[in-house]
Amino acid sequence: MTVTVFIPQQLRSYTGGLTSVQVSGRTVDEALRALDHAYPGIRFRFIDEQNRIRVHMRVFVDGGRTRTLTQKLGPKAEIHVFGALSGG
Repeated sequence: MTVTVFIPQQLRSYTGGLTSVQVSGRTVDEALRALDHAYPGIRFRFIDEQNRIRVHMRVFVDGGRTRTLTQKLGPKAEIHVFGALSGG
């Protein structure tokens, strides 16, 4: 399945400035692994060593937030990744 992953501003240096990338995958995990294969190192920025979405990252699939990498993807799914901002 073709999946579109929308890349947050702070990670676009990995994709050469691309705002979205098309990859293949039947689950969120497969899609993010395909993304990392095309753009090495990007997956680690939002997935931790225990294979979980990092606490400061938000991942949405077709408009709904997911907290799991095992979520199934439909045809032409869209994954949006957001990084939390802080300041003070």
